[in-house]
Amino acid sequence: MRMIKTTLIAKRCSPCNEKTLALSPSQVGHYLSGLSGWSQKELTIEKTYVFKDFKNAMAFVNQLAETAEKEDHHPDIAIHYNKVTLSLWTHIVKGLTENDFILAAKIDALL
Repeated sequence: MRMIKTTLIAKRCSPCNEKTLALSPSQVGHYLSGLSGWSQKELTIEKTYVFKDFKNAMAFVNQLAETAEKEDHHPDIAIHYNKVTLSLWTHIVKGLTENDFILAAKIDALL
């Protein structure tokens, strides 16, 4: 598990286009096995983070925004007071790509 996450953190998100293929179910399962707390929901992977309060939740969101900008891959974010739920998917392929798992690993590494 740790090796998958370490490998993902070392990578960079790469540009996708309409010819980019979504990952197969077995590839998604492989990547998910290396990440803690992430689950697949149809075409996305999702995780909810719980913080002490709203201020700490927002500090996390601001941090992850910087990471997402550097990777040029952006999560959908829902904030409910001290809870932050992230959804990742690659819109152009209408599914999951390695970029989603790279960003998930980098976001987890922020904590």
